[in-house]
Amino acid sequence: QVQLVESGGGLVQAGGSLSLSCAASGRTYKLNTMAWYRQAPGKQRELAAQITSGGNTNYADSVKGRFTISRDNAKNTVYLQMNSLKPEDTAVYYCNAEVTKLTTSSRFTIWGQGTQVTVSS
Repeated sequence: QVQLVESGGGLVQAGGSLSLSCAASGRTYKLNTMAWYRQAPGKQRELAAQITSGGNTNYADSVKGRFTISRDNAKNTVYLQMNSLKPEDTAVYYCNAEVTKLTTSSRFTIWGQGTQVTVSS
């Protein structure tokens, strides 16, 4: 089964940068739209950034101009470059992917386990 493995979270001061990576394992699935969601304690999970298989992107207003989502289809990996970080960016960041199982053409949404990003003031 396909899995999403995230890396790159950590602690950074306000104004700093972090890069997140999410690599998909499994060889029988096609990755379609991929995204990064985030959830702070006591808040709803929200979409931070999204990228289609063709490279079209969409960002939450709160991160627009500061975050960049990208993907490397050859590596089955999606990235999130986060610049000018603010304390309000502190959250668990989850990788998300829409996938198609090649043998059946069935579609699923899968999630990574989450990685903590903490921004100190």
